[in-house]
Amino acid sequence: MRPHPSPRHALIAVLAATVLATGATTAVAGPVGPAAGPARVQHGTLRPLVELSAQRVLVADEVAAAKWGTDSPIDDPAREREVLAAVARQAEELGADPVATSRIFRDQIEASKVVQRGLYSRWDADPSQAPTERPDLGRVRLEINRINGELVRAIADSAAVRESPSCVGRLTAGTAAVVHGRHLDPLHTVALVRSLPSVCERGAP
Repeated sequence: MRPHPSPRHALIAVLAATVLATGATTAVAGPVGPAAGPARVQHGTLRPLVELSAQRVLVADEVAAAKWGTDSPIDDPAREREVLAAVARQAEELGADPVATSRIFRDQIEASKVVQRGLYSRWDADPSQAPTERPDLGRVRLEINRINGELVRAIADSAAVRESPSCVGRLTAGTAAVVHGRHLDPLHTVALVRSLPSVCERGAP
């Protein structure tokens, strides 16, 4: 008897199938710093949340370049705990659910690792593609912190949509629109999908 897929795995499958149908094949980083501006709250849509998740996924390129050739590991439990504690605190300050926020950010962190590992594999296979300059990791983390703050607010603002029966459909539509709009390549598309399965989840983390 075949096991039934978990809601999380089912959502990942739906998102992946939909965004791959966009046919996007070229990664375009686009503005991920302050020039991009805060995502606008659009009632009834999850696209602002997905857009900020895409920004975070794209910044992972700089994280990988900053760590490449150094002793800094891709997995950084201390940094992850710091991020999760910070976003939970920010959620509480906004009157939002810190548990749901932390759950979503765990997926965001794993998505960043998907990009980093993918780029490491690419650079190992073809050293000519490896970065020739190393971004300052401290500066990159400041940018991530900025995106995190906006993402916490987007999570708080979207509580009603995330808890509605239409959440999966709205998340799928928002993801497809962002992948198409940013022309994400397969690596960043997979990472974006990995960042989102907890958006529509309810209950214990």
